[in-house]
Amino acid sequence: MMADVQQDRRDEDDEVNLLDYWRVLTKRKTLVLCLAILPALLTGVYCYGFATKIYESTAAVLAPKETGGGATAGLAAALAVSGAGQFLGGLLPSGATSRDTFVAILKSRSMAEELIGRFKLREYYEARYIEEAIKKLRDATDVSVSREGVISVKVEDKDPKLAAEMANAYVGTLDRMFAKLGTSEGSRQRVFLADRLEKSEKALRQAEDAVRRFTEAKRIVVPQEQAKGVFEAGARLKGELIAAEVALESLRTFSTETNPQVVQQKARVAELKRQLARMQYSGGEELASDASGQVQSKQEYHLPVSKMPAVAVEYARLMREMKIQETVFTLLTQQYEQAKITEARDMPTIQVLDKAVPAERKSKPKTVLTSAIVGVLSFFFAIFLAFFLE
Repeated sequence: MMADVQQDRRDEDDEVNLLDYWRVLTKRKTLVLCLAILPALLTGVYCYGFATKIYESTAAVLAPKETGGGATAGLAAALAVSGAGQFLGGLLPSGATSRDTFVAILKSRSMAEELIGRFKLREYYEARYIEEAIKKLRDATDVSVSREGVISVKVEDKDPKLAAEMANAYVGTLDRMFAKLGTSEGSRQRVFLADRLEKSEKALRQAEDAVRRFTEAKRIVVPQEQAKGVFEAGARLKGELIAAEVALESLRTFSTETNPQVVQQKARVAELKRQLARMQYSGGEELASDASGQVQSKQEYHLPVSKMPAVAVEYARLMREMKIQETVFTLLTQQYEQAKITEARDMPTIQVLDKAVPAERKSKPKTVLTSAIVGVLSFFFAIFLAFFLE
């Protein structure tokens, strides 16, 4: 019986407390409403009429699909060779994909400096130092990647036209900077082989001119066929050796000595040197190798050089040099064309899905949302103040 009485008293106290709270709010309702509504209204008026309006423009780029060991697979090695690692500023992780590479370039210092110089953002942002301008540009830029592989570049600015131009400039500069890095294996081989091919072509022309001048001076028509066969076979072998050494040097530009391709090519060079030495010092029993690298016997062409007429020997030597240069030029041309195919296959191309256009509506400040947040915070502050005054 006593417990029931105590429970009833506690219920009455709770009812009294709730009623007391309600009486306080009713008594101070004018204060509560004014402090809750007035700040929200003032915030809305400020955001709508006085605050600086910020506009956002977005450009979308489709990241290319990976082709398995193409362009970005050898990016780190290419940057090490070219000294272009400073472009990415440590933003590129190991094993990066094309998508990672694009994002790293977009966020790099080189990209920021490119845009700052193009749009004169240092003066526009009133930045005393270049670091301040870079920070403000990065604060105004957002780079994101969707699950579908779409890279979005968002730029915010009080000038909608400038925001759109800067977003499009990001995409255009990305394409140019990525191509400038020359990150694909095919690109590096193509540049290397193009230089060697140009030198080989000059050497071939010089050899042809030497043969022409000698034949005109000595009035030679056709040398002895046996001597011609000996020197042509040696020339082919020498040409194969030079081309193999060029291929090995090309592989070493982006691979280590333990790479299987490098090991295989070194063995090929050693075998060709062995065959050439045997031909020169053993009487010419093995003169050349076929396409598979197997030694072919050339006994029928063997002829001691001492038994050839002096003019025929000189002519054959000139012909041999010309044949060597022809072989080198032919093999380098084949390798150069293959490198061009590899470069075209592996180099990612930037596909622009959406170009940025000037925004018609502001993105910041958000008038309704900001006013609502201020109103809710002001309401709770007004309630606290009402109870404090009581």
